Amino acid sequence: MHSNFSLLIIHTNFSKTDTVKALALSLGMFDGVHLGHQSIISELNLIAEKKSLQSAVLTFWPHPRLVFNPDEDLRLLNTLEEKSALLEQLGIQHLFLKEFDEAFRNLTGEEFVEKILVERLNVKYLMVGYDHVFGKNRSGNFELLEKMAPAFGFEVKKMEAVNIHNKNISSTKIRAALEKGNILAANEMLGYHYPISGIVINGKKIGRTIGYPTANIKVNELKFLPKKGAYIVEVYVNNEQYKGMLSIGNNPTVGENPLSIEVYILDFDQDIYGQQITVHFRDFLHEEIKFESMEKLIERLDEDKIRTRNFQF
Repeated sequence: MHSNFSLLIIHTNFSKTDTVKALALSLGMFDGVHLGHQSIISELNLIAEKKSLQSAVLTFWPHPRLVFNPDEDLRLLNTLEEKSALLEQLGIQHLFLKEFDEAFRNLTGEEFVEKILVERLNVKYLMVGYDHVFGKNRSGNFELLEKMAPAFGFEVKKMEAVNIHNKNISSTKIRAALEKGNILAANEMLGYHYPISGIVINGKKIGRTIGYPTANIKVNELKFLPKKGAYIVEVYVNNEQYKGMLSIGNNPTVGENPLSIEVYILDFDQDIYGQQITVHFRDFLHEEIKFESMEKLIERLDEDKIRTRNFQF
């Protein structure tokens, strides 16, 4: 990720944004802010600069699927905090968060363009992904935008998918890779190392009795987790970086347990209860294993520790 830091201004449920200059805007979910999104954004920034516009992203929060199917077990690649930070690093100046409420759901594609993009946001340049649809019954698409652009005084451009090894990058493909524990593929599509952050909470403290004290992380429930198993991670505590081994699972060796996320941090012995820490996934160690004894568990942890120590960060 290259950064050309601008301070990001976040607008929620904006009604009229007179304070904002004319915009070069892209709209979409931007879940993951992956390499495909990054290429859209760098192009958007260039255009904004060339045309003396401000660069902006319009996205929906919460995710529309949570509105349509409140019971769906939807997990996102980014929390709002992560998404905002990534967009800011990429130099976006404004982030508009639109609540996907009843009134909004009923806007047709045309009404959305006219009432929101043109009247409220003063969009002069619009960039959309190749497959983006919007508005009631998905009535808005690139063809509609092209048709409306001249009358409403904006330009529109369609961005094609970004390829890595001839595969189009998408948030869905990144989720699928994480689901398989294929961290290297996910990170390659993201263009950064997949993170999770959370507060360190009290666990059962079994780790410390076997020489592997772990920090239990309480993670935002909307955050997408890689498959159960053990991982090599880099851990950030108070802006210091450490190597770590992280496990996602139910600790089957020590009875029935709820899902937990625990990280053993190498060469570390501070008390960090109640603090926020961030881990970045670097590689998959192995599946979740139920060991027949604590000795076997410790043997495996010792092996994992050697692999983690030798991993080139």
